[in-house]
Amino acid sequence: MRRREFVVLLGSATAATWSVLAHPQQGDRVRRVGILGLSGNEEFWREYVPALKERLQTLGWSEGRNVRYINLSVERSDQLQSAAEQLVALSPDVIFVLSNPAVAALTKATRSIPIVFTSVSNSVGSGFVTSLARPGGNVTGFHNFEPDIAAKWLEVLTQLAPGVRRAAFVYDPQIAANVAFFQVLEQIYPQGVKVVAARVHEAGEFEPTLAAIAKEPGGGCMVAPNPINTTERDLLIGLAARLSLPMVYPFRSYPDRGGLASYGFDRTQQVREAASYVDRILRGTKPEDLPVQLPTKFEFVINLKTAKALGLTVPQSLLLRADDVIQ
Repeated sequence: MRRREFVVLLGSATAATWSVLAHPQQGDRVRRVGILGLSGNEEFWREYVPALKERLQTLGWSEGRNVRYINLSVERSDQLQSAAEQLVALSPDVIFVLSNPAVAALTKATRSIPIVFTSVSNSVGSGFVTSLARPGGNVTGFHNFEPDIAAKWLEVLTQLAPGVRRAAFVYDPQIAANVAFFQVLEQIYPQGVKVVAARVHEAGEFEPTLAAIAKEPGGGCMVAPNPINTTERDLLIGLAARLSLPMVYPFRSYPDRGGLASYGFDRTQQVREAASYVDRILRGTKPEDLPVQLPTKFEFVINLKTAKALGLTVPQSLLLRADDVIQ
């Protein structure tokens, strides 16, 4: 029989919860896979975690027979550290995680339990691994972007909206990888375009920050990949529409929901690839022997309806370069 247990952490329903899924059949050696994420990241729980489990199923890991999943979620990033410590206390065989803040919390909590990440930036600069080729510890996985990708976001923004004169980068200054993106942008000086910082750490900071950008003519934005920008995606898209701000995003889930455009990669496919690392670790491979991998394919998506609403005429040459155009 399958049963589901829910335990409230930190003494509050708004704190962290975990669920231990499925009883194994007796006689099998059961491995435990920990999963940590923000509860507000719908894509993580609705798409990425199922993709991970489906891929592991094809690799021989059957939930209820030889693997058990420990799902732990928190509402806010400032709860990640306590949640990471409590997840580590459950001694999973490997932990799967998404985002720099979650990896940072876990590396403080354990230097022995293997951690496999996806959608993490600047893992060397953030201190998670020694090098991409030889991670050197208990952490490995799949990057989302190298800092230089920020130049591409700026290029896309100025090509879609040639009237942009102040290109703001919406990022969390407490995330080292986000800072690295901005440092790249600071070194770029397109003719007639000034790059400015739009620092946002909490949801309440979005509206005043973006309103300040929109007050001056020629404003436009690029959005960094981070937990707050993901969980508040609809707020960002709505503010961009209301303030008439051209905005370029890191993943296609934004234009799918009404954002102007994105330049990024297929994160669901990357999760499937990360599942192969989880599999290998469960079979005995050490994380330090699994190199950190970079995306090999990027996709450019334009929402033509949103472009028209912003009064933008997208050049045919740009439409032809796009991997997908949402009408």
